[in-house]
Amino acid sequence: MSNSEHQLKQVLGFWDLMAASVGQIIGAGIMSLTGAAIAMTGKSVPIAFIISAFLTIFRAVPYVFINSTIRLNGGAYTIVQLLVSKKLGGFYTIIATLGQLSLAMYALSAADYLMGLIGMGNRMIIAIIILTLFYVLNLFGVDKFAAIQNIIVAALVIALIVFTLFGIGKVDWAGMTREGEWMTDGIMGLLQASSLLTFATGGATIVANLAGEAKNPTRDIPLVIIVSTVAVAILYAVMACVAAGVLPLEQTAGQSLVNTARAILPYPLFVFFILAGAECALASTLNSQLASSTKPLLQATWDGWFPASWGKLSKWKTPTLFLTVLYVIGMVTIITGMNIDAIGSLVILIGCFNEFVVAYGMLNMEKVIPEEWNSSTFHQPRSVVMFFFILAEICNVLNFWLNARGQATWVIIGNIVMAVVAVAYSFWRYNSGKVNAEIHYEKA
Repeated sequence: MSNSEHQLKQVLGFWDLMAASVGQIIGAGIMSLTGAAIAMTGKSVPIAFIISAFLTIFRAVPYVFINSTIRLNGGAYTIVQLLVSKKLGGFYTIIATLGQLSLAMYALSAADYLMGLIGMGNRMIIAIIILTLFYVLNLFGVDKFAAIQNIIVAALVIALIVFTLFGIGKVDWAGMTREGEWMTDGIMGLLQASSLLTFATGGATIVANLAGEAKNPTRDIPLVIIVSTVAVAILYAVMACVAAGVLPLEQTAGQSLVNTARAILPYPLFVFFILAGAECALASTLNSQLASSTKPLLQATWDGWFPASWGKLSKWKTPTLFLTVLYVIGMVTIITGMNIDAIGSLVILIGCFNEFVVAYGMLNMEKVIPEEWNSSTFHQPRSVVMFFFILAEICNVLNFWLNARGQATWVIIGNIVMAVVAVAYSFWRYNSGKVNAEIHYEKA
């Protein structure tokens, strides 16, 4: 067994991990994609949220099983190198980086809500200004939101609850299932909306990256992934009843939650919802993603997957090159005028490649870490593991197909080409002898 020599402070308990998970799930997704999902399936969107939660949990089962065995100090990056192949560490990092298209989605959504509050503005220019602001802040190593993350999460949860409580009594329940407004694109539209919404109900697996700082990761992380996903999905489903059931469909489909919030909330609470709910959710997610997404790139550089010069830090100890790459990805996506739902689908498509690989790693636990797997509280016979592996991969394939449905052919081909290039680069770089990746894991 290869143990890491790097020891982090192991101080995070169950509720600390729960707060981190809920904070990651509740955020930009619900604010950005609810309107897009309504456009796909009409007022059946609450059902789409429930289905998306099941899809999310089934796809997260590999993380649950694997994290119940050992402390994975490198999160999913370590899972791939330990349980699949060291040669695929570079592949995982490249695909994860391409997934940062979502930065543009957050900036565009933030612009939508801000324009809804002030009643004017140019969407593209505002989105560019917002993205540039957080890029510059991160260049100087400023992470102002980190110290008040729990406050932000609390304010966000309160904003969503206020939205739900004030709106639930105004829902036109009889009109929810009216012909032409319920499942507007049939069962396929419902499933496509559900697949898109996995971006909103997903995020709990991020706590796997905190294993190195958790007190009891093999017990707490699996439970947090399951409990937080289910709890937030229920809140989302109730909230979706308000989002879709108060106003006519034409005022909510493809729109942000601004119109509904304005219709149900007194003006002071409307302002609170926009600022404490939407803007805090989007801004904090945008900021934290810019800050955190460079860490796997730095680790990959230190492991030799990229030239050492790429990981050079500025005098403010920030990875200028990698931050700039993420910024450019976001800027290009905004300027090309891509729709929010298209961005969400592309991010899910790209992410599916990594989910395929992580799920496969679950099958190798009994071979690579047999002692730890046998002592896991989640230990299951090989047949059960195989069942959940097949279920997870079916959900991954379904997620990929549903999000690919309706996309231009070049988008699908482009995703496949990117995956092939990432694999080719990963194997080439590893075989060059320049990669010296240490696998960071230990018993817990």
